[in-house]
Amino acid sequence: MSFTLQNQLRKRLKNLFKVVIVLYVMIGTSLYFLQEKLLFLPTTLEQNYQYSFDYPFEELFLKPSTNVSINALHFKTDNPKGVILYFHGNAGDLSRWGKITEYFVAKNYDVLVMDYRSYGKSTGKLSEQAFYDDAQYCYDYLLQHYSENDITLYGRSLGTGISNYLASKNKPKQLILETPYYSIVDVAKHRFPILPVSTLLKYKFPSNEFIVDVNCPITILHGTDDSVVPYASAEKLMAVAPKELTTFITIKGGSHNDLVEFESYQNAIDKLLK
Repeated sequence: MSFTLQNQLRKRLKNLFKVVIVLYVMIGTSLYFLQEKLLFLPTTLEQNYQYSFDYPFEELFLKPSTNVSINALHFKTDNPKGVILYFHGNAGDLSRWGKITEYFVAKNYDVLVMDYRSYGKSTGKLSEQAFYDDAQYCYDYLLQHYSENDITLYGRSLGTGISNYLASKNKPKQLILETPYYSIVDVAKHRFPILPVSTLLKYKFPSNEFIVDVNCPITILHGTDDSVVPYASAEKLMAVAPKELTTFITIKGGSHNDLVEFESYQNAIDKLLK
């Protein structure tokens, strides 16, 4: 190869390297500044929106702090077996999640489900600590009406990190985790393996750190075909959970949003809420 060709090749490689570096920095910068838009997919509701469900409920506007309003639904049954504090996923609002939680109301459980800040009718500035603070406020609300031993914490997807946090700080009857993650950082590493996500992410939701301090029975339900939160992330969470308290239920063929359609999920929930 001639000296001229060698120089041309080096120049092209150098230019290609510069392009790769620029793209890397641009993607990393976008992840940092747009992470809330990537992580949280809320839909909003007018404040006068009227909910409609098949079971009796009370609409609540809770005030954890100044300039914050948390919209919640409190489903109530006759002679309930207990109450479920349900923390939903990262998309939608209570018009959807209320329908989903009616599955548990039908099993004769009261249910309290809240919309996170900026979701539905809820207002206030979003932050990771805000998720935890608002969740504790809802837990304390339930303690005014129920024995703590009657409270089941249920988290789905994003909500599993919040439920893990609450269970580590309180003494509920049990903790149920549907499609949980080891941490949000762990999920992000799976999606962006070449980026320094541990540094870039402001939202960590370290379920792996919370679950070690949980002192109630824990049930993990996860589908093998989950393309949103990898099954392997739930397995990692199981590995650090208190072994004598934790049950892992594999839903073969289950993906992220369809576990309720599987008999193995239905049987597990029936047993947990008997």
